Amino acid sequence: MGIASDFVLILIAGLVGGLLARLLRMPLLVGYVAAGVVVGPYTAGPTVVQIHDIELLAEIGVALLLFSLGLEISFRDLKPVRRIALIGGPIQIVLMAGAGALAGIKFLGLPVTDSVWLGAMISLSSTMVVLKTLAESERSSTLASRVMIGLLVVQDLAVIPMLIILPQLADPSGALPRLARAGGIAVVVLAAMIVIGRWLLPMLLARVVALGSRELFLVAVVASGVGVGYAAHAAGLSFALGAFVAGIVLSESEFSHQALSDVIPLRDIFGLLFFVTVGMLFDPRFVWEHAGEVALATLSIIVGKALLLGLLTRAFGYTNMAPWIVGLGLAQIGEFSFVMARSAFGAGLITNTAYGLGLTCTILTMALSPLVSSAALPLGRIWERRHKSAPT
Repeated sequence: MGIASDFVLILIAGLVGGLLARLLRMPLLVGYVAAGVVVGPYTAGPTVVQIHDIELLAEIGVALLLFSLGLEISFRDLKPVRRIALIGGPIQIVLMAGAGALAGIKFLGLPVTDSVWLGAMISLSSTMVVLKTLAESERSSTLASRVMIGLLVVQDLAVIPMLIILPQLADPSGALPRLARAGGIAVVVLAAMIVIGRWLLPMLLARVVALGSRELFLVAVVASGVGVGYAAHAAGLSFALGAFVAGIVLSESEFSHQALSDVIPLRDIFGLLFFVTVGMLFDPRFVWEHAGEVALATLSIIVGKALLLGLLTRAFGYTNMAPWIVGLGLAQIGEFSFVMARSAFGAGLITNTAYGLGLTCTILTMALSPLVSSAALPLGRIWERRHKSAPT
């Protein structure tokens, strides 16, 4: 049956993994990732055969997932946190990327180009993981959650200049004209996406709603998300990023709530597919052969991002539990790091070691993220008790 049998295997494995995660009181995505490791090509037992086709399907799933996540984000809700998002977000990206690149050169012995790409990947956090964790914990409407979402939006949009600038490291000669051309294309494409998302898509959805068919409305919504994503891909940008921006722009329209409610079931299925596919990329042999580097890098990323984001949140005037929640909540590497890693490796810009280390650390930090973020409140309370009891 080809890809059909693989899809059935992924669904069954995801169901079993999700049930076990729920029984162990762990987030579902941890079970999905573990299921992917089991059915992946690097472990014994039932194995997905058409891996490339499943990865292509998962790429569409990522676009749909990010489109639905964009629909959930309201710029009106982010206005109270725009200062830390617009100022603190770029500061965090630059500092984290610089620290990651320096660590790659000094402690991991990676070439400069590999280290720069790795630092850029480390600077991003996972919108999907964070929003899913917030939804499961029913904390998506708190101030700290809005701070996280604001920072995530800035990080996701920062992928555009990263994918334009970083490839030029391979050939610095004549880089400025290429950068100017790529930057101009990106600006035109983003402007076109905003026009389409703000005016044309709402007009299209209004016509579909007038027909009175809920099924056609769902088809129109999905076609809008993946269609804009494909247009971005054709222009040289990320497919998933295009869908994400389309969702953000469409979230300001009157149809956003209905579109989101209709897309949620599809989003959950494709979410399972994405996280199982993430687990399939996990190579236990690479971890075994580079155990020291993987353990050091994973621990350093979680601790480093938590400290930097926590201190940054505190510096912008957020107190009490907010620095703990934001710091530990964003202490993972994001899904756009997969996009960057595949883009760089496919173009021969990074070595196999850097590619494997980036993918492995992304998977591990994603899987550990729900557990890490759940420690925010207990650690924050311990800190407060000790701080209050300390002599003045």
